[in-house]
Amino acid sequence: MNIANKLTLSRIVLIPIFVVFLFVPMSLGTVTLGAASLSVERLIAAFLFIIASCTDWLDGYYARKYQLVTNFGKFLDPLADKLLVTSAFISLVAFDQIAAWMVILIIAREFAITGLRLIAVEDGEVIAASRIAKWKTAFQMVAIILWLFNNPPFGPDGFPLADIFLWIAVILTVVSGVDYFWKNRAILLKSK
Repeated sequence: MNIANKLTLSRIVLIPIFVVFLFVPMSLGTVTLGAASLSVERLIAAFLFIIASCTDWLDGYYARKYQLVTNFGKFLDPLADKLLVTSAFISLVAFDQIAAWMVILIIAREFAITGLRLIAVEDGEVIAASRIAKWKTAFQMVAIILWLFNNPPFGPDGFPLADIFLWIAVILTVVSGVDYFWKNRAILLKSK
């Protein structure tokens, strides 16, 4: 197994650890970051999410730079992203920080694209992540990080930066979903 795939697997391994720190009270104290007050557990969870998110960039970097792109990696990398992002979004809904309908839309798109990928695999094809899907993932991850830090206000007027990133992520989620199905419609038509 190459370094890119190991990094992708490490992202998957970090998910349950991230969730434990997010939900299990350990009485480690609180930290004040600007106007936001966070438990130490939540701060650790936020940094674990950041580390896991960075592995997404790193695995792609190594795969491209050293020609380590494999079908396994093309399949596992988007799956690891989905697991990381959906676990974080569901957690934020549980904390009543973001609207459930947004997360339902994001997760529905992820299931739909995963289904499309499974149909493609049956035909011997692998659907790699598109550029717009990568942007979608980046906006989702930044929005999650900002929400994990309790949506800290930005600027003197308290601009809700996390809200903006989340709305852009939702829009990109819909656009990228439509893009995947449009570009791969021949796979769907062939499977009828």
